[in-house]
Formats: sequence, structure tokens, C-alpha cells
Amino acid sequence: MYEFHKDGTLPPKDEGWIFVFGSNESGRHGAGAAKEAVNRWGAEYGKGVGLHGHSYAIPTKDHKIQTLPLGWINLYVNDFLIHAEHNQNAAYWITRVGCGLAGLKDFDMAMMFRGAPKNCNFPNDWARWVE
Repeated sequence: MYEFHKDGTLPPKDEGWIFVFGSNESGRHGAGAAKEAVNRWGAEYGKGVGLHGHSYAIPTKDHKIQTLPLGWINLYVNDFLIHAEHNQNAAYWITRVGCGLAGLKDFDMAMMFRGAPKNCNFPNDWARWVE
């Protein structure tokens, strides 16, 4: 069974969470959860994919800051799921990846995370789709 959190809330910094957010392939983390990832979780400008500090970037936009096709985003999500599966001692606080500035639908994004390892904590909005 998964755990869920209210959208827009942040995990306690001192409990070892990894903050999972939607990014762009260029790593220009200037707004939304991406900006929070830089300010608090160790995301790095210029690095738009993967683990950096206590954050994990999943691109939902390309190098030109255009929303990626769902199939392409799904590849990045699958890479994250493999990472989370291989790091069971870590806890992942997943934001509504792609549902803010990228303008994607919660259903489409949540469905990509179905079957995620149990060390993932999801936004309440996704509960009906990821379980």
C-alpha cells in the first residue's frame, strides 16, 4: 500500500526524502517544483534528468521548453521507477510531475507510475490511479 500527501506540501527535510519533480531536459529549473528542488533539495541547473542531491528530475519538457510527448515522458518515468526499485532504502516524495507548467493531465501522469515500488509517496490526487 502506498502513502500519499497533499499536493503542494513538502516532505520533512530531516527524514531523508528524495524530492521527485518535473523538469526540462536542459535543467533550467526556474519555476514550480523545479525551483523548489534547486532551493531546498540539491537539484542543479543544467542537469534536467536523474538524481542530484536529494532530488530526482523527470523531464516533461524538452530543451526548447516544449512539453514532451507522453511516450517520451514515460521512458523517463520508467528510468525513475528502475532507480527507485534499486534503491529501496530511499524514500521518494513524488510531486504531480508534469501536471503544472507542462499542462499534462493527472490521469496520464499517474498511470505511468502504476506498479511503482512501495518506497514512493504520491500526491493525494493520484491515489485512485496508482493503487
